[in-house]
Amino acid sequence: MRFGISLPPFGEYSDVRYLAEAARRAEAAGWDGFFIWDHVVFDPSFHPVPDTWAALTAIALSTTRIRIGPLVTPIARRRPWILARQTVTVDHASNGRLTLGVGLGDPMFDFGLFGEQTDPRVRAQLLDEGLAVLTGLWSGESFSFEGKHHSVGEVRFRPVPVQSPRIPIWAGGQWPNPRPLRRAAGLDGYFPIKLDGDLTPEHWRDIVARLGPLRTADDPFDLVHPGQIGEDQWDGADDIIGPLADLGVTWWMENVSPWRFGHPWEVQWSPDFTRAMDEIIDRGPPRYRA
Repeated sequence: MRFGISLPPFGEYSDVRYLAEAARRAEAAGWDGFFIWDHVVFDPSFHPVPDTWAALTAIALSTTRIRIGPLVTPIARRRPWILARQTVTVDHASNGRLTLGVGLGDPMFDFGLFGEQTDPRVRAQLLDEGLAVLTGLWSGESFSFEGKHHSVGEVRFRPVPVQSPRIPIWAGGQWPNPRPLRRAAGLDGYFPIKLDGDLTPEHWRDIVARLGPLRTADDPFDLVHPGQIGEDQWDGADDIIGPLADLGVTWWMENVSPWRFGHPWEVQWSPDFTRAMDEIIDRGPPRYRA
């Protein structure tokens, strides 16, 4: 089991220097991953937000060991050929430590405010076509594509990613929706999101059972659990993490956000939020005896 941080880069964290320093501290504290949310705008309070790929470049250059990436990038609102350049640049800057989380994104704040597509079926099509273009361009070979939404003339992108055969891709999506699970089966990991409560070992048992028939390769595959450990359990989280590890979950992704403390989503960012989140980062990962 590896332990990562999932963090909204809002408020003070929208300053890429502060964010990169937080990532450096997370690495020093023993975390295995530092992942940031990818939004242009987030909720009606309009928190300060940085550009995701500029922020990840700063994080890459400030760390040496931990895996980094967006969790998740809504490919439907990005031009996949631009995303190909951005991802490969960060992969090189990090010396091969980028993991790309992908998903549909928020229909209103990622899309609707800017007149972009909000229909989930169309965004899913854009996501799947975007993945095909992205991985084709990563190959470094001659590539072209003709889809319903994207067209790419014959082109060859260099350099290729540091990682081989490609930058790992995790598919995020609401559980128990079947389409994100099917998408994830053909990629490198699954990051389920449950809006009405926490994911339990029973949910993961079901996920593993459903993934089995969908997976056609024996390549490494990550199962990523979003959760949060209470302060009173931090030094002894065996009962929480152990059952998930036994089921094959490979990552515990700690929710390091103000909302874990019960603050309303619509409230403007407060420096108190940042201090509380910094304390979790500096605490290091929860104690678990494998």
